[in-house]
Amino acid sequence: MIKVVTSEERHTSCKGPIHSELSFSFSDYDDPSNTHFGCLLALNDNIVAPGEGIKAHPHHDLEIVTYVVSGTLRHGDDRGNTQDLETGSLQVMSAGTGISHSESNPSEHHPVRFIQMWFLPSQRDLLPAWDSRSYSQEERMGELKPLVSGKVNDNNLRLNQDINIYVPILESGKELNIAGCGKRRTHLFLLSGHVDLHAETQKFSLNPGDTARIKNTDDLIIRSTGSGESAEIIIIDLP
Repeated sequence: MIKVVTSEERHTSCKGPIHSELSFSFSDYDDPSNTHFGCLLALNDNIVAPGEGIKAHPHHDLEIVTYVVSGTLRHGDDRGNTQDLETGSLQVMSAGTGISHSESNPSEHHPVRFIQMWFLPSQRDLLPAWDSRSYSQEERMGELKPLVSGKVNDNNLRLNQDINIYVPILESGKELNIAGCGKRRTHLFLLSGHVDLHAETQKFSLNPGDTARIKNTDDLIIRSTGSGESAEIIIIDLP
């Protein structure tokens, strides 16, 4: 089963200097039929104006992953973690028993765009934790390597859920092959460029901001189709 949700079908939320495109029911967007995909509860595409931000607010029992698409995002929390996250940075935050954090744009001239994903944790009442890492375009070019995972290796950030997150970049005409996910799910979000998604006898053409929610399929092929333009994709493998 593959369900494509186009960029235009997302819910738009404009709160002053913060513009968000919401893939799932969230905040002022209340849709009981669109609350999650497996353990994925939110995928918000946010743009924050220069010098603006989101004030400190609490979370608990959530695994929160943030990817900075462009610009700089400043993180601060009540555990003493502070960092300016540049383009290409990934941040993981396990809210656990409770953590309060703020997000802001320190630039005076440029907006920041970031994708924020919320997942249910594998168990409740864990100790809060935070980590981040920057990944260059070169090390993601044509590579399907997990940058965030429930399993630990030397090249990824860890969170408390059985998922894998990939953020590959595909040059025009190149493709990725993904083995059939069986009973697992795959969520694909196209950040930029254009791709064709092939699954069995089906073909779907995706534009920036489109998503594909995939269950119970055989092998997948993702082919970048932009005219001289690379495609950047967030791919989430989840139960």
